[in-house]
Amino acid sequence: MKKSVRIRLQKAEAKAEKTRLEGKQGASSASLRNVPTSPRKMRTVTDIIRGQRVGHALGILKFEAKVGAKYLEQVLLSAIANWEAQNADVDIEEADLYIKELTVDSAKMLKRLRPAPQGRAHRIRKRSNHITIVVDSHVDVETIATAAAEESNEESK
Repeated sequence: MKKSVRIRLQKAEAKAEKTRLEGKQGASSASLRNVPTSPRKMRTVTDIIRGQRVGHALGILKFEAKVGAKYLEQVLLSAIANWEAQNADVDIEEADLYIKELTVDSAKMLKRLRPAPQGRAHRIRKRSNHITIVVDSHVDVETIATAAAEESNEESK
């Protein structure tokens, strides 16, 4: 095996071990790649929900008429599910989740030709984008988890 490959694998294993030991609680992310709408149209929808609480953002996206809202709702639900998986011992209502980061980057572009007058051709660019959402809690997750554990201990007594 090449030395560079071996070093890369060692770094990946060390990083995985570190996150496993820490129990990595807090922010969680989700992304969707190659969404078939232009980034400019998607950013109009993302600007509406950036920084909002998760419940409020889901309500906005449910009734938004633009095409990008459907994709954003899908990614936001995935980010919430990822957060719940990371923080299994924390109640989601007490965590007070909000959208910490929301980015839309341009992706691959399909280039097509359309016939034009006098034997010419015009280039049509069909754009697509990548969406990334980071969800975090306003409240410190560790304090919620310890409070819930203490409460359950008191109830068992």
